[in-house]
Amino acid sequence: MYRALMTLSLAGLLAGATGATFAQEPAQPDNTKINKRDRQADEPTADQQKENGSDRDLAKNVRRAIVKDKSLSTYAHNVKVIAQNGTVTLKGPVRSTEESKAIEAKAVEVAGPGNVKNELAVKDNTDSNKH
Repeated sequence: MYRALMTLSLAGLLAGATGATFAQEPAQPDNTKINKRDRQADEPTADQQKENGSDRDLAKNVRRAIVKDKSLSTYAHNVKVIAQNGTVTLKGPVRSTEESKAIEAKAVEVAGPGNVKNELAVKDNTDSNKH
């Protein structure tokens, strides 16, 4: 009886410790609004990019210009670049408004004025220490 009681007590302590560990994990980001937006038929997504050579080259050249700028954050280097019929759409989080403008300017240099849609989102700076 004593052994069974000790086993149950130990199991309870372990379960409590495990539960405390899970309770301390940070909450996952909620992308519900962005995901709903991207499900709309008129919203370009990466899987809709055309496979023609000119759009592939356009996306590649915009991506190259962005990655070449080492002053930009990892977020900026990983934005989505979607080229469709000569128009580039930029999506994803960036660290600041200045970074968003810099990425847009690089895309305009490559694609030309009037051929860039900036849908970049400035990431909340309070999360910057978590990543």
